[in-house]
Amino acid sequence: QVQLVESGGGLVQAGDSLRLSCAASGRTFSRYAMGWFRQAPGKEREFVGAISRSGATTYYANSVKSRFTISRDNAKNTAYLQMNSLKPEDTAVYYCAHGFRFGSTSVGAFGSWGQGTQVTVYS
Repeated sequence: QVQLVESGGGLVQAGDSLRLSCAASGRTFSRYAMGWFRQAPGKEREFVGAISRSGATTYYANSVKSRFTISRDNAKNTAYLQMNSLKPEDTAVYYCAHGFRFGSTSVGAFGSWGQGTQVTVYS
């Protein structure tokens, strides 16, 4: 069974950047689209963005479009979330997951969730 492990979170000031990583075990990484979600305290988990199996196609939530970029390196079994111009409202636990229906933004269309990494942005 594939496991996903997120890393790279931290405490940053508004306007700073962070890059999150999602490392996958196993040999099936390139067979799946990958998605990033986030969950703030007291709120539901929300879609951030996703990338196709090859990495050629991405799509994002409107709230992060033009600030966040998803990429992947299939040779390293790793997906990335580059976050620029961070805002306090980006504070959340960030999760990566396998995508089963590329194009969807629904939590139910993703699986094999990692444990998450905390991102805190202060003003």
